[in-house]
Amino acid sequence: MQGRDAATTVRQKTSNRVLVAAGFPVLGAVAGLLLKLLANWAASWPWTPWEDPVEFIDNAPEPTATVVSLLVGALAGGALVLLAEHGYVTVTIEDDQITTARGGSCQSAPRTAVGAVFADGKRLVVLGKGSEELIVEHKNEGADLPSVAQLAEGFRAHGYPWQPDGDPYQDVYRRWVEEMPGLPVSANALFKARAEALKKEDEKNIAELRRELARLGVVVHDRGSKQWWRSVQQPDPW
Repeated sequence: MQGRDAATTVRQKTSNRVLVAAGFPVLGAVAGLLLKLLANWAASWPWTPWEDPVEFIDNAPEPTATVVSLLVGALAGGALVLLAEHGYVTVTIEDDQITTARGGSCQSAPRTAVGAVFADGKRLVVLGKGSEELIVEHKNEGADLPSVAQLAEGFRAHGYPWQPDGDPYQDVYRRWVEEMPGLPVSANALFKARAEALKKEDEKNIAELRRELARLGVVVHDRGSKQWWRSVQQPDPW
């Protein structure tokens, strides 16, 4: 760990990234070869639903067919590596600021605004003094976070209020149902649209609607397909 005045950078372990970068292309190549062998086998069936593609693969000359199947599979695995790299979250912790970076986007929060930091399941959350969410990196929205132990060590080293038990407001959340009272005007419509997005697993709209609710002072937390919420400016739980 670096000195107190130096920035601490927390990211996925290099060993994990190397394993993904090397393993996915190999697994893809193996999968490509297996699909080619499956096509050869399917060509002997009396009927197959993909007759033209199967016959094309089965009639392809060797060793070209095998080489192409390995190459296509390896390229597919390489594409997955690129997607994984895009999802890796790098957390830079300084005495006066927190910054998270993923792909081409970043989020930041000044130290003076931070009220709590915690990992909640697949989320890294930085809350403000009024319990509002300043930073949220959510695995369901594509984020691939460092380990909780790495994050805890980094935040504690710089004196941030790390919460080892997770969300300090977890007992305040209420489950959302249609036309629920106590919500700001238009919040119910946003929740309804978000419920549809959750059913369709539309991650882009799920994230966008969560941000819209945040602008109304509503914090939303998903538990499976159910939405739970609380308002900001909750009493201090400590």
